[in-house]
Amino acid sequence: MVKKITRNWFVPKGSELTEFDKKILSFQNRGEIVPRPNLIKTPEQIEGIRRSGVVNTGVLDLVESKIRPGMSTAEIDRLVYDYTTAHGAVPAPLNYEGFPKSVCTSVNEVVCHGIPSEDEILEEGDIVNVDVSTILDGYYSDASRMFIVGQTSPEKEKLVRVAKECLDVGREAARPWGFVGDIGKAIARHAHKNGFSVVRDLCGHGVGLEFHEDPEVDHYNTHRHGMLLVPGMVFTIEPMINMGTWEVFIDEEDGWTVVTEDELPSAQWEHTFVMTEDGLEVLTH
Repeated sequence: MVKKITRNWFVPKGSELTEFDKKILSFQNRGEIVPRPNLIKTPEQIEGIRRSGVVNTGVLDLVESKIRPGMSTAEIDRLVYDYTTAHGAVPAPLNYEGFPKSVCTSVNEVVCHGIPSEDEILEEGDIVNVDVSTILDGYYSDASRMFIVGQTSPEKEKLVRVAKECLDVGREAARPWGFVGDIGKAIARHAHKNGFSVVRDLCGHGVGLEFHEDPEVDHYNTHRHGMLLVPGMVFTIEPMINMGTWEVFIDEEDGWTVVTEDELPSAQWEHTFVMTEDGLEVLTH
């Protein structure tokens, strides 16, 4: 069976091939999936994404300083909106494909895309993912953190810790001129070693000039190479790690909230990264 060649990389007719072009074309000619040229960000674009990331990080720092038992997730939403707009930026989730709030707040068994509510009150022992995305001067950044509300169980503490470690091992596995598939393989190995599962129905993604771009970044071992990772690419790694099964469902009432199938807890951490010649550089914290 002949492997299909994905001809994403192209050089304008009459242009001289650079060493960078030649290297990418060598992978493409072997049948690997390579990025389109517009996925390689310019230094000016990367700097714009970096500035957006500074605001995004500031939002999460503010939430970290305020989060407490008795706080509603709607209060978190107001903190995010007020801080973001005060810094000349826009919360990317607000009205995105109909999403009604400025941030995703995902508590305990909610994997992601939880909608903030006045009726959802954080309690001692909850774990909550706060997922913030920012548009500043047309540039997008995206990151999330896990927060433990007060004191929680050792099992939940371990889940939160291992989810962060999965982000870190995914980052280390992503190398220039490696492949997206290396990321998921490393994350899955670490999660399974610790007795947890990895959500397969959601993934990381390219980001920067749009909210969601290529490549899709799977966090489990797909046994495929995936897209070639090239210096200048900007994308998120955001593993969702479950205490029980990896399977999930979407709440039918709101059409957004993703919940673990067995309703056991889930944890997620996310950063936006730019690939450099030396490996990944984090643009959000």
